[in-house]
Amino acid sequence: QVQLVESGGGLVQPGGSLRVSCAASGSIFSIYTMGWYRQAPGKQRELVANILSDGSTNYADSVKGRFTISRDDAKNTVSLQMNSLKTEDTAVYYCNAEVKVSPLSNIYRPFWGQGTQVTVSS
Repeated sequence: QVQLVESGGGLVQPGGSLRVSCAASGSIFSIYTMGWYRQAPGKQRELVANILSDGSTNYADSVKGRFTISRDDAKNTVSLQMNSLKTEDTAVYYCNAEVKVSPLSNIYRPFWGQGTQVTVSS
């Protein structure tokens, strides 16, 4: 019903920058929250940042001041600008969106992208 496609991952040196983006498509009536999670090897998936439909944002403490999340509701996209990257930011980054697929429903369902690898290494 709803597909999320990420792009922009890759390899970057410590201190560098990278931007990942995600486009949502399919049966979308409205999107409440769009966000990014990440999962490093051997660790649980964790919230990196999200942005609500009113523009308010939440960030993990570990990325505050370094990462910036933004969304374009006209295009159903969300992006994460990552600056001052550290080796501990290495992970698979997953896009998430809470979507209402019909005007007849009051439920926002979570959808996930397939993930994009971000590797920070010298």
